[in-house]
Amino acid sequence: VQLQASGGGSVQPGGSLRLSCATSGFTLDEYDVGWFRQAPGKGREGVSCISSSGSITYYADSVRGRFTISKDNAKNIVYPQMNNLEPEDTAVYYCAVPRSGRLPIVQSMGALSAYDYWGQGTQVTVSS
Repeated sequence: VQLQASGGGSVQPGGSLRLSCATSGFTLDEYDVGWFRQAPGKGREGVSCISSSGSITYYADSVRGRFTISKDNAKNIVYPQMNNLEPEDTAVYYCAVPRSGRLPIVQSMGALSAYDYWGQGTQVTVSS
């Protein structure tokens, strides 16, 4: 199982970025994929998740309405589209999957402990 996040960069407040999580070693349509972020001096927090089928999505309250997660099973890539970015969104962003592929319950989509495999992160900086 391999995950690689990319697409980070520096943007001004109100700007947009689309991150990517390239996956390999497993079949993406059999796995739930979560996104997390870690700001300087803070713990890692759940941001978003998309179910294996793509029919269920989760967003943290802090990003709901601004972030949209999607996936391309044929390309094995998950895309969080981040709009109207705020300085508080500055963090390293990571994608992750659970060992079993499926999270036990929907409520665990944003839970750090529910995920087993992590990719290297990509830095997002929002600053004027």
